[in-house]
Amino acid sequence: MSAAPTTTHRVMTTVRDAEQARAVLAELGGPEGSLVVEHSGRSTVIPSELGRMIQRLLDAVAHGETITVSRLPKELTTSAAAALLDISRPTLMKMIESGQIASHKVGSHHRLLASDVMAAKMARRTRELAAFDALRELDDELGLD
Repeated sequence: MSAAPTTTHRVMTTVRDAEQARAVLAELGGPEGSLVVEHSGRSTVIPSELGRMIQRLLDAVAHGETITVSRLPKELTTSAAAALLDISRPTLMKMIESGQIASHKVGSHHRLLASDVMAAKMARRTRELAAFDALRELDDELGLD
């Protein structure tokens, strides 16, 4: 497992920063879509994943919260992966044993690639949204409020 970078940057925000963050968030209207940055006469489209991260940062600044941004290591322990997936470690171990998520062993311990864990998280979120949409459609069909 590679070591995490040791460089730390601390950014302190002001009341004015919070006001500007709230104004930008109000103009954006939500996390959907892409962000475009203009600089030196050029426009750059920011990928949606990075755009959502920027919006979460703005939201934290707007509400006077503290936020920490860090990079996931390439490999995760089962405890870290379970926490990221918001499941118990025993549930994760069952997923590993059934082949639902890939892992490899380092000595006697399982390790998971962060990319595999994030893919599993996104897949679960997609399934959850599809199930929710199906429930809403059923609700509409039955005329329930």
